[in-house]
Amino acid sequence: MASITIRRSATTLAATVALIAGSAAGASAAPGPAEPDVAAVRTALQRVVDAGAPGTFAVIRDHGGAERSRTVTLGKANLDGTAMSANWRFRVGSNSKMFTSVLVMRLVEQGRIDLDQPLRRYLPAGTLPDSWSITARQVMEHRAGVYDHTNDLLEQSGEETTAAFEKRIRNNVYEPRDLVAMSVKHGLQYTPGTAYSYSNTDFVLMGLAAEHLTGRPYAELLREQIFEPLKLRQTTFAVPEKTIAGPHVTGYLTNDDRAKPLLDSTEQTASWVWSAGGVVSSARDMDRFMTALLAGNSGGLVSDESVRQMTSVLPTPTAKISYGLGIREIALSCGKVLGHGGIVQGYQTQTFSTRDGKRTVVLFANASNNGTVTSGLTNTLEPAFCGKVPAKAAPAPRGSLTGDGNADRHTDRWIPTVEDTRI
Repeated sequence: MASITIRRSATTLAATVALIAGSAAGASAAPGPAEPDVAAVRTALQRVVDAGAPGTFAVIRDHGGAERSRTVTLGKANLDGTAMSANWRFRVGSNSKMFTSVLVMRLVEQGRIDLDQPLRRYLPAGTLPDSWSITARQVMEHRAGVYDHTNDLLEQSGEETTAAFEKRIRNNVYEPRDLVAMSVKHGLQYTPGTAYSYSNTDFVLMGLAAEHLTGRPYAELLREQIFEPLKLRQTTFAVPEKTIAGPHVTGYLTNDDRAKPLLDSTEQTASWVWSAGGVVSSARDMDRFMTALLAGNSGGLVSDESVRQMTSVLPTPTAKISYGLGIREIALSCGKVLGHGGIVQGYQTQTFSTRDGKRTVVLFANASNNGTVTSGLTNTLEPAFCGKVPAKAAPAPRGSLTGDGNADRHTDRWIPTVEDTRI
């Protein structure tokens, strides 16, 4: 059964006002986003549950002026029957790449990394071959030709099978440099800078660079530079600890044999993705992080110039999807939004914001290894950001990724599932 919560407040938190008022994106001059279509959000999330996710939720928060929050929850947080809660913690998967990008850009601001110099200069000796001239910028844009080491750990490229999970993911502990070594043995996949190919190894490399230049563990850098300053009290990086502390949603991996029950995949080391996917957080904290990040100077994380570089996106082979420095841009029918998606066994999250930070949307489902759940969750972004469907829009073709081609679907309102469907 669905649960919908709408909250308003007459005054805003001073910290949020400061973030929005000083945004590098010029929030004060931009019109507010359209009123979300909460009924359509609920319908879209129902499709996610119908596709096999035990539960799902959407948290839509507007910032600036009067704060407003709308929360829609459906289904269960676990198969014991506990109702889904949008207040609980979960694994955010590749949303972690935005955190790593912040650490890197702070080093750029300090003059400790030049994004256009060979990345090997900022890594421990021998991490990359001397012949590899790939730059940090190319790596963060997924345009360096670095092979994705996760393909070696899974049964097939692009698959997160239950067999592979139990054999190589749940209990195994990998060192970050060993993950890079798995990738390096395959060689560069194309001439750096000439193509786009998503690779989790790219952000393992950037995490290693941050550690090498600071002499501090990645987990400490996150805590000291992001979690504590923003008061992200539900956000941690505890790799390779397998459990999630405190109230949390149970994650379920869809079995390879669909006749078999879902596999509880909550407990896992997450060391196989490390700085590319190991963060645990909550909807509240992800909203706070995104708002601070896009606010630039006044957000306290990175400068306006860093935000400009991070959000200077290039197209990818997937329609409507572009990528910057650890940030994805999706073109919706009402405009473009910035953020990232993340899938790690049992968990799917989409965290996106308008460029001015006025609205942030966090979407979540506790099932993976299910493409219909993935596409359904991603397409919830449309009603959450763009509101009601225009009355005279043309119907979508029956082959659209939103499903069956009913007349209420529209060609400009569905989003292709992005290529990094695992993480």
